[in-house]
Amino acid sequence: MTPVLALSERIEILKKVKNVAIVGVSNKADRPSFGVTKWLLDNTDLNLFFVNPVITELFGKPVYKSLLEVPESIDLVDVFRNPKDMAPIMEDAIAIKAKIFWMQLGISEAQSAAKGMSAGLTVVEDACIKVDYEKLLLN
Repeated sequence: MTPVLALSERIEILKKVKNVAIVGVSNKADRPSFGVTKWLLDNTDLNLFFVNPVITELFGKPVYKSLLEVPESIDLVDVFRNPKDMAPIMEDAIAIKAKIFWMQLGISEAQSAAKGMSAGLTVVEDACIKVDYEKLLLN
């Protein structure tokens, strides 16, 4: 079972990360991944990288087909995908030596979480990076 990280632990993670890959980002304004990404761009100094195999650009930035194509080292992989799609994303996160694997609100997948933790990643499940970042900014 994946340990549930307390809000204070998640905020400590957010204080330390710089390069964040958003997997499953959407160019559709009604999708949570679009709104969260836009908010992060407008309200943080995070260096964001977008991953989605079906779009090529978003908010004037390139969108990569996979984590393996991102040209910089990634601290945190923020995932907006169905739990059934988690295993290959976790494999890629391990391959690129990401430090944190963050599954967005409503998303958890025990096998991938266990695999990531075994590989040394900190795994966050069922939490919204935007909500937690807002709490960090209020402190």
